Parts: sequence; structure tokens; C-alpha cells
Amino acid sequence: MAVKTLTVNKMRSLLTMLGIIIGNASVIVMVAVGEGAQQFTKQQLDSMGPNQLSVWAAQSASEVTTEATELTLADVEAIQKAPSVIKVAPQISANLQLIYQGRATKASVTGTNPSILYVRNLKVRQGRFFDSTEQKQNAQVVILGAAIASKLFSRENPLSKEIQINNINFQVIGLMQQKGAFLGINYDDAVYIPITTAADQLIARRSVKGITVDFLEVSAKDKQGVRAAAFQINNILALRHSKKKFTVSANKSLQDLVGNITAALSVFLTLIAGISLFVGGIGIMNIMLVSVTERTKEIGLRKAIGAPSNSILTQFLIEAIILSVGGGLIGTTIGVGSAMLVSIFTPLKPNVPISAIFLATSVSGGIGLLFGVAPARQAARLDPIVALRSD
Repeated sequence: MAVKTLTVNKMRSLLTMLGIIIGNASVIVMVAVGEGAQQFTKQQLDSMGPNQLSVWAAQSASEVTTEATELTLADVEAIQKAPSVIKVAPQISANLQLIYQGRATKASVTGTNPSILYVRNLKVRQGRFFDSTEQKQNAQVVILGAAIASKLFSRENPLSKEIQINNINFQVIGLMQQKGAFLGINYDDAVYIPITTAADQLIARRSVKGITVDFLEVSAKDKQGVRAAAFQINNILALRHSKKKFTVSANKSLQDLVGNITAALSVFLTLIAGISLFVGGIGIMNIMLVSVTERTKEIGLRKAIGAPSNSILTQFLIEAIILSVGGGLIGTTIGVGSAMLVSIFTPLKPNVPISAIFLATSVSGGIGLLFGVAPARQAARLDPIVALRSD
């Protein structure tokens, strides 16, 4: 009887379910996208090197200036000998103009050493990276990021070609594998040259202390050795410098911070989406109250011929639960479909946990039961004589 009553007014039933449908779909999508965002963030940070530490010659990264820079290549050699350190990649960089046969573009030119490949988990797609011998000889060689190679050479093979960086000729010896952008850094827009060449010919960084660098990226032996590596680096720099104008930051701390932020945002957005479930429940209660008013004579007639109040109560509760559970199932289906679309059109890979589907459907059913009680009790308490006399 409950199903038959709902199918008589199909459009009204569908509109009544709309709030639950939107609520369930929103909850599923928010949970899925939140899970996908956390996984994406973890993968990106892992790709940068899960055992990585950064060292600045200042109290914080925002305070780094040319005048404050005190880290040198001699510091790099000292840190490299630390027991918990595997590789150290010093870096100096500047945005410079690159030219090839009339085509020009600006790129982040990074002077570094071959350890950058290990520390940043980078790979050369074609050609090779420069070696320590070329670094010592101040060789004018360059390795191009994927985006820069495309801008300068289009479909032409860049290997062995010469480009100009600030009017100085450099030979292209390698192309980096595409890596993408993360946290505002586009690795495909970077080019790499020996740090000695950068310091002597492009970016003035040689002083009486030797070549000074912007910062260091250090790779510890493993995740468990990150703290030990940070402690050892601090001690080495403290012994080598009279003032502690440096900061050692672990990648793991950034990963934990970003993970906590994405988790909090996911919970917040899910709570907001859950509000629509509550609104949908109010819609069900409203329509059920209207239904009680419309069917007053029917209720009175049924009670007059012996229908107990419990039967009337049960029927209206069943109608409310059908509306909410039906809306929940439709909303869940739409939510899962939307999550799949997100995975197709964005780099995120949303994950829809079975527990989220079960919870969303259960909550929608509970909302139907909760908001259906008042109309059902009102229908069950109707006096049959008063109900039969109503217009």
C-alpha cells in the first residue's frame, strides 16, 4: 500500500527525494575527493623524496637573501660525510632568458650537482646528466626540462644543439622526464647546469669563502634516519659557522602538515554536504505532513472499518523510509559516478570507501525514519469521526 501510494504521485515523490539525492551524492563525492587529495599529496611529496631535508642559510625560508647566504660548497662536502646522509644537492637559481634560433623563453636556471637526480627523484628521459668532471671544468652544458624543451625546440631533437642562456652558449646534453608541478614548483620549467658554471658565468656567487649557495637539499638514508640527519647537519653547521643562521626542515614534516590540512578540509566539506541530508529530511517531513492532510478521509475510513493505529503509523513510516532510502541509493550512484568523472578529468584519483557508501545510505534511511515519525504519529492519532467529516 505504501509503494502504491508513492507511485500514484511519481513527480512529487521524486521531488521529495531530491534533497536526499543531493545530500548523499555530495557526501560521497566529498569523501572520495578528500581521500584522493590526501593520496595525491602523499604521492607528490614522496616523488620529491620522502627522506629529503632542506637547509637554508637563514632562520626561515622567507628570510633568505643574498647577503644572508653563508652556505658554501665546503659545507656541502662536510655534510656529505655525515653518517645519516646519502646525497647533498646544493642549488643556486635565477630566472634567465633562453634563446634558440630566434625562439626565446624564460626559465628557472638551476646550478647544482649530479646528486640532484637522487635527492629529487628526477630521471633523464633522453641523453644524460652532467657528471662531476664537467662540474669541475665549469662545462657549458645544460639539461632541459620537458616544458622548456617543447617551447624552444617544438618537435625538433634538442640533443647536441646549442642554446644561449644570457647570451652564453650552452650545449644540450639531456632532456628530463616530465614530472609536473607541485606546491607552486613546476619541475618541467627548470633547466640544470653545473653549479660552478652557474656561479662563475651566470649568477655571481663566488666569494672569498668559495661558491655560496641558496640552499641545500639533503637525502637521508631512510625515513627513520631523517631526524638523525637533521641533528647531524645542525651540529656540522654550528661547528663551521659562528652564528646559527640556518634552518633544517624535513620533507616528512611538510607531508604531515599537508596531510592534516587535507584531512581537515575533507571532514569540513563532508559536514557541509551532510547539511543537505538534514534539509532533505525536513523536505520529507513536510511532504508527509501534506500527505496526511490530503488523505485525512482515507485514514478516517480505514480506522472506521477497524484498521488499528499501528497499521496507519507503520504505513506512513514505510513511505518515509522508502523515500529516504530510495533517494539515498540514487544519490550514492550519482556520487560514485561523479567521483569517476573527477578521476578522468583531474590528476586526483578519488577513492570511494565501502564504509562511506554504507554510512551515507544508512544515514539517509535513518533520516527518513526520524522525520517520518511526526507525520506518521499525526496520522495514527486522527479521530475517525473527525477525519470522515473533514473537507
